[in-house]
Amino acid sequence: MENQAPRTVLQLQGLDIRFATRAGQLHAVSDLYLTAREDEIVGLVGESGSGKTVTGLAIMRLLPSPPAQVTGHILFEGADLLRLSEKDMSRIRGGKVAMIYQDPMSSLNPVLRIGDQIGEAVMKHQGVTKKEAIQIAIEAMRDVGIASPERRAREYPHQMSGGMRQRIVIATALSCSPKLLIADEPTTMLDLISQSQIINLLKKLRGRLRSIIYITHDMGIVAQLCDRVAVIYASRLMEVADVKTLFSRPLHPYTIGLLEAVPRADIKVKALRYIDGNIPDLVKPPTGCIFHPRCRWTTQECKDVIPKLCEIEPGHLAACHKAGEKLWNKT
Repeated sequence: MENQAPRTVLQLQGLDIRFATRAGQLHAVSDLYLTAREDEIVGLVGESGSGKTVTGLAIMRLLPSPPAQVTGHILFEGADLLRLSEKDMSRIRGGKVAMIYQDPMSSLNPVLRIGDQIGEAVMKHQGVTKKEAIQIAIEAMRDVGIASPERRAREYPHQMSGGMRQRIVIATALSCSPKLLIADEPTTMLDLISQSQIINLLKKLRGRLRSIIYITHDMGIVAQLCDRVAVIYASRLMEVADVKTLFSRPLHPYTIGLLEAVPRADIKVKALRYIDGNIPDLVKPPTGCIFHPRCRWTTQECKDVIPKLCEIEPGHLAACHKAGEKLWNKT
């Protein structure tokens, strides 16, 4: 009997996010298509301002409207999250779908004991007593490697290190057994040792979660952690591939630029190279390919025509007019 294909947990179909500003409509995410399957970690990678975090917040339905205008489809377990009532969405948010943020202190109540904070989420989504919720909280803390969880459950956030607080946030997310975890740069504000510990923790936890979307700008973390990668730039998806293919045969100039800026032991690189310029104004974006002002392979077609995201190889998609020319070999 053949192995069944992994079940799809989340599908983003034509996701479009705009913000009304005094200068005009800011297009934060444009026509985004992305799939997260069971037992996989999908990396959503790009520079700051590319649209990564707002995509995560849109999935959680946490973008205020107005000024945000979110259209398209966010399909989770057959339901379109954008069309659920707030009451129905509140049952999913923090329960079946959980999110970890960059700054753990922004997710924790400074005047509430840790056990009570985790317990609140458990009581809301699992309908257990406070005593049972605290016990579940303690077990969740133990699962993420927190020593003496009974004692830690009685402490406050300020009594813990940054790495420990991030473990608490992860324990809170895991306490309700979510099917999808969105991790938004959870190691950004941590020291190198704590970063490594959190990455290793997420690797160990992948079997307990149906799917993880890992938001980052760090290609090194992508290489360590992710199975599949979606590269986003200035609101638009540039490339999607499994992690090995992306690192060995990148098709989009932006992906090539990101990889050239990272020291690598697997290939010989003459010198590290950085992408010139900055992300464009998303109120008045350039015509054609949004990356063309920073691309060293730009042609007139790139300036005039927006490239479509196409499958160049099986499972390998890119939005570039020159994607079939093996640009990686020309660097």
